[in-house]
Amino acid sequence: MPLLSQSSYQRPKWLFNGHLETIYPALFRQVYVPIPTRERVETTDEDFLDIDWYRSGSSRLVIISHGLEGNSSRPYILGMVKEFLKYGFDVLAWNYRGCGEELNRKPIFYHSGATYDLDQVVKHAAPAYEEIFLVGFSLGGNLTLKYLGEIKNTLPKIKKAVAISVPLDLGKSCEKISSGQNLIYSKRFLQTLVKKVERKADLFPDEFSLEKLKKVKTLRDFDDIFTGPLHGFSDAEEYYQVNSSLQFLDKIEVPSFILNAQNDPFLSETCFPEKLAQKLDLVHFEFPKHGGHVGFTSPSKEKSYYSEARAVEFITHDL
Repeated sequence: MPLLSQSSYQRPKWLFNGHLETIYPALFRQVYVPIPTRERVETTDEDFLDIDWYRSGSSRLVIISHGLEGNSSRPYILGMVKEFLKYGFDVLAWNYRGCGEELNRKPIFYHSGATYDLDQVVKHAAPAYEEIFLVGFSLGGNLTLKYLGEIKNTLPKIKKAVAISVPLDLGKSCEKISSGQNLIYSKRFLQTLVKKVERKADLFPDEFSLEKLKKVKTLRDFDDIFTGPLHGFSDAEEYYQVNSSLQFLDKIEVPSFILNAQNDPFLSETCFPEKLAQKLDLVHFEFPKHGGHVGFTSPSKEKSYYSEARAVEFITHDL
């Protein structure tokens, strides 16, 4: 059953559209978890990644990857941390380059296909654990799925993975988030991305040209002028084509679960590949009518968010 025909998710009645479902938890959700232990991991190219550890002495570890312009302390990350701690897992939530409290050292950022950093985090943590599970949100979901498609079954400690609100098709999803009512999201992302370029320009004026920055009006412009060229791609189009996880799904050899809401304002129609889903044995899909982007709010404050409950259910049992 790679494609679930029905979903049991029921949104709260007062979150009556995808925008409210997306915005409310991002702005108003509060999650309380133990204070993590922060560790700085030096990368092979002399940069660094800041990771947060939540240890309980388990032999099982969940590694959580955040979304675009997120970090390890966002409510959706902490909600997932809390859920897995409740079930006795150790948890590691990591920050992409430039997403922690300090800018990274190199004239690059993070991006949707930068699996080399996820690989470094996995291999850094792996010696202390018998089993590893991956959870990714949005951009982090794309990163997770692409990574699994690349490594196939070469890292046997990785047992399962969950990807939530995933832009499986980066190019089409960029068009979706930059259109109509969804412009509010792309503009917000652009604001923080532009600020990072401005800060980087003091250190790397050639790579982070403020003159080029003046040409950026949309997320695609940003990827065309900065994200793509900074990371070895000719432009935004090549960047999207090479890194979209949609093309890696049939290469994944680890049981994986994708949860995408049909009313997600970030996701294009191509992020709901029903025909492909019916052909895959190891990649499971669930497409609820509601949920928004990284939403899936619970109708009750006492209950876990649907995405968190489903992640634990998939990782600890079967769907």
